[in-house]
Amino acid sequence: MTQTDPSAPAAPPAPWPDALSRLAADQARVRAGGGPKAQQRQHDKNRLTARERIARLVDEGTPFDELMTFAGDGMYEDVGGCPSGGTVTGIGTIAGRPWMIVANDATVKAGAFFPITAKKVIRAQTIALENHLPVVYLVDSAGVYLPMQDEIFPDQDDFGRVFYLNARMSARGIPQIAAIMGNCVAGGAYLPVMCDTLIMTEGSGLYLAGPALVKAAIGQVVDSEDLGGASMHAAIAGTVDYKEPDDEAALKRIRALADLYAQGDVAPFARRRKETVPAPARDLTELVGFDGGKTYDVRDLIKTLVDGGEFHEFKPEYGETLVCGFARAGGYPVAFVANQRTVIKKKLKSGGEPGLRTRIEVGGVIYGDSADKAARFIMDANQAGVPLVFLSDVTGFMVGRDSEQEGIIRRGAKLVNAVSNSVVPKITIITGGSFGAGNYAMNGKAYAPRFLFAWPSAKYAVMSGNAAAKTLLDIQLAALKRSGHQPDDEELQRLYDEVKAKYDTELDPRYAAARLWVDEIIPPNDTRDRLIRALEACAQNPVQEEFRVGVFQV
Repeated sequence: MTQTDPSAPAAPPAPWPDALSRLAADQARVRAGGGPKAQQRQHDKNRLTARERIARLVDEGTPFDELMTFAGDGMYEDVGGCPSGGTVTGIGTIAGRPWMIVANDATVKAGAFFPITAKKVIRAQTIALENHLPVVYLVDSAGVYLPMQDEIFPDQDDFGRVFYLNARMSARGIPQIAAIMGNCVAGGAYLPVMCDTLIMTEGSGLYLAGPALVKAAIGQVVDSEDLGGASMHAAIAGTVDYKEPDDEAALKRIRALADLYAQGDVAPFARRRKETVPAPARDLTELVGFDGGKTYDVRDLIKTLVDGGEFHEFKPEYGETLVCGFARAGGYPVAFVANQRTVIKKKLKSGGEPGLRTRIEVGGVIYGDSADKAARFIMDANQAGVPLVFLSDVTGFMVGRDSEQEGIIRRGAKLVNAVSNSVVPKITIITGGSFGAGNYAMNGKAYAPRFLFAWPSAKYAVMSGNAAAKTLLDIQLAALKRSGHQPDDEELQRLYDEVKAKYDTELDPRYAAARLWVDEIIPPNDTRDRLIRALEACAQNPVQEEFRVGVFQV
């Protein structure tokens, strides 16, 4: 039997298990909303919490793919925080069909809208609009959080955009069902009324101004039920289509109505769907290192995501730091663009010398030939009408004299053009670094991915942590020296540590997820299932626009 030496240093923690445990704990924390006491207050009113409502609404035994779980995490701490943005959003199956579900969490500030709440609802509506997903709104909100009204109310992508998207989806024939299951106050009252169908539970309130505000504004004394109760709206105002006694009855009504909606055509790519073939089993946390220091062949990652591990690679010997090719996932045809993470020995033109020259190319970096290949492949995917999946683990574009002379800016612009103008559904999965212009080339948030997922290992910034910290420190030092202060070594180290700690916090995917730069953080081994269900959501939109690229660099 081997004895353990107690004086020996402890083994370093395993990064992936620790990261996945932390992810699960953080998800549980934000999903608790306002906490047990606030949940009990909801139950005391004979109402369910937002997540309890969703669990009863979706088909039994089917997953609810929550989106934007970490919205607002670490924000608004001075007013008690806003866990999960005070709203639960995601895609669930209702009557055999995917629906976008938006549910106010009344345990968080009575479901009031913070700035991030409005942005989260708008993102959920945008996903629904782009994918023609029908929407259920479970409304239980006190309206705008008034101390922050100037950040919620006036701008293009603020609260008013919610109603704009309501109307746009209605005009496109995308079903929307709303159920008022608590408060529905002020401007927020327009959201459910602009839906196809409006359900309201007894004891709920729907009004532009509550009793106290009515008294203050016009001196009228009226109770909540006469002003905006379910019976009044059902029998007198005619605003409500279905009055229900409680949450359970309202959810049952939603399911019955959802089962009656006609099913439209699916997307052209989905008409070529075949029977799903299992992918080769592999623990992705063993393949891909957590900290980005481990090299791996991204083809091995792709093969764990696609049916039967079958991958038709495009130009495999050219532009090798980007891997492109076609496959199927869940029976759907897909086209992958992925950063290669091996070290590559690249053959070069002879340049007048006999034989071929070589150079070492670093995985994760986009070189000129890689940009050319990927741009051409994206055009091929659009020509074939096949959705694009970007596996992003990118350091950026190659810099330096040789790269500039090879036209890296021109060739990179060509790739960005192709990504920008692509009309097939695009899904991005950030598995590691997502730095600088590499984020743009690999279909970052600004390039309208239908869905954008990140692993806990994702790092999201304009440059890597060490490089950024040194650059920011140099800027601070220059400012100190201009003011006549020359820091000693101890102060230099303290300044560096402070800058590095701040930047590392901003690199964390939770920081990005809190601000909705990514739609959800997912464990690596859930990637295939989430990808297939995202493709199923994309398949609900039968419309594909004409592909045009405009002025294209050559």
